[in-house]
Amino acid sequence: MAKYNRKKITKLRKSHIGLSITVLILISFMGTVLLAMLVSFVATFLVNAKSANDASRVIAMADLYDSMTEDDKDRVYDLMDQQRVDYFILDNEDHIVHQYGDNTCNLKNSVDYTDITITSEDKDAAGREVGPYNLKIFQDKQSGVLDPVFIATNEYDLKDLIGLFAKKSDGEDEEVIDVSLSVDGKVPYWMSADVKDGRIFCKGGINVDYSDMILMLLIVSTLAFMIFVVTLILLINVIVNFVDQKRMKKLLFMDNVTQDHNWMRFYIEAGELLTKRRNAKKMYAVVNLVFIKYRNFVLCHSVEEGEIELRKVYQRIRKMIGKKDLCGHDTSSNFALLLEFKDENELRMRIQGIINELSKINSDHKFTFQAGIDTIPASPRKRRDVDVDSLYNNACAARMTLDSSDESGIAFFNKKIVDEHKWVDKVHELQQKAIDNEEFVVYYQPKYEPKTEKLVGAEALIRWQSPELKFVSPGRFIPIFEENGFITEIDHYMLKHVARDQKSWMDEGMECVPVSVNVSRAHFIEEDLAEQIRDIVAQEGCPASLIEIELTESAFFDDKKVMLDTIARLKEYGFSVSMDDFGSGYSSLNSLKDLPLDVLKLDAGFFRDLSDDGRGEIVVSEAIKLAKSLHMKTVAEGVEEREQVEFLANEGCDMIQGFVFDKPMPGEEYQTRMTHTDDRKEEN
Repeated sequence: MAKYNRKKITKLRKSHIGLSITVLILISFMGTVLLAMLVSFVATFLVNAKSANDASRVIAMADLYDSMTEDDKDRVYDLMDQQRVDYFILDNEDHIVHQYGDNTCNLKNSVDYTDITITSEDKDAAGREVGPYNLKIFQDKQSGVLDPVFIATNEYDLKDLIGLFAKKSDGEDEEVIDVSLSVDGKVPYWMSADVKDGRIFCKGGINVDYSDMILMLLIVSTLAFMIFVVTLILLINVIVNFVDQKRMKKLLFMDNVTQDHNWMRFYIEAGELLTKRRNAKKMYAVVNLVFIKYRNFVLCHSVEEGEIELRKVYQRIRKMIGKKDLCGHDTSSNFALLLEFKDENELRMRIQGIINELSKINSDHKFTFQAGIDTIPASPRKRRDVDVDSLYNNACAARMTLDSSDESGIAFFNKKIVDEHKWVDKVHELQQKAIDNEEFVVYYQPKYEPKTEKLVGAEALIRWQSPELKFVSPGRFIPIFEENGFITEIDHYMLKHVARDQKSWMDEGMECVPVSVNVSRAHFIEEDLAEQIRDIVAQEGCPASLIEIELTESAFFDDKKVMLDTIARLKEYGFSVSMDDFGSGYSSLNSLKDLPLDVLKLDAGFFRDLSDDGRGEIVVSEAIKLAKSLHMKTVAEGVEEREQVEFLANEGCDMIQGFVFDKPMPGEEYQTRMTHTDDRKEEN
């Protein structure tokens, strides 16, 4: 997995709705503040409207006070008292100069309106300007705190103020007080203005009626409803996103079979655990644990029962590993583990204990498990850029070394496995070039008649003479070609070169004998195989009678109908057909019953320890008799001792192939063998 994707997935796994909740709280807070501001604005608006008379009164009284002289002081005080509104005047030393009514003003709690300045352009008797007056609102001790308000004011001259406070009655000189400005508000407060050498304080009040309350309630409730709707929508969106995120994480990180951690979750958590600074000095093992023959169990039972067993395996593993160890279900019957360990022996015993326990999870079946392990050594400093994919791949490669067995087992990853995989990769890289450059060399191993020791045949074997790899024996590359399918190209190559050699030797007047060429079982899926072989040999000008097509016993386990049709057509085209490695499998007799073969090759395993108790000799003797009864010739391969030659000669074996006579040899040396058989006798 790309590191970039790993970081993105890690971020997704750790993502949460904290940011969304923060935004929701912030918006809710802003809405609450906005609502409070609106309430304050509406209240201010109402107070402005209700307190205009009080503002006018205090300004008028301040202008009247500033305009008075010593001569009319008593008259001005009397005029101000007649307003029947509580007021008092303080000098600059905060001493009361004059007072009317009760003084309930709280001088410690006020709001200074520095931007509100009332200025009169008139001048008093002494020629001084009247004003400016800075308005303030003070708390009334009896009513409590009154929010600061903005008071709209107007400018008055002295004549207006006198006219405001007193007017003459028709025909009378006596001044009459206008009491229309008397305080009747329900919410009292004190309002002050600057005067010369002090301040004047006048009690006022605000009366809010039902229509005012309804208007304020309507405006506030409308905004409150809008804020509630927006907040509710945001809250629903946060909840939906949270639920969707949980579902997405479940789909991404949960395994459908075990209903717990999948490979993705294991991959992310393993990377995080291995790269933590506190874990640098710890040793860890990445394990690929495989349920062997799981597919067979599913085939015999059902997919559902198989998944039940996988869940049981996963749950048992989780119980047996530590809290800080990890386990995740990979594909099919594979499980990935990350285990902390102290030494390799302790790790091996621990994993063996897990395997032993898992083998008993089903009372009716004994399951087998194989484990591949790659270890991570301790590090003096924090590990960086840990590649969990590579570690798990190494563990899988180690486990694959156990593929030849169905038994439980444990394998550790090592350099030898790396070298083997590099070798396979190198062979893949060079295989086509080797065909194109004809780097493969044909070797021939002669077959001799045991009594006369006359050359009667040969088997074509392949070797690889590579400029890069030097000389390579077939055991190093043939299994690779069989696995990757390139073996079919090798079959064609061998047929072509053997036919070419046979034709060349014929043209030189040599007495050629049939040469057997192995054709792999992979080729027998092709229904036109017989025609392919015929055309290749014919193109080189070689008679079909000089080419023997050799099949391995395993090829007979494939499509029998195609096999029978192919053999029949090969014999029709003049080729002889032989079975290689007879006796190495378990269905040889059944194969002999059905297939019209010409030659039977007895496996080399028959001739090891023939003299132990005579049983081996009996089997070989009866196999030769069986072949003769079916009109087949027999070839004994892998013969290395003279006593074996004598035994086979006495039993009527037709040909012997082995080191007792000749090892495989290049074409030039084999050509010499064809013309100088006596040279071989002298060598032996």
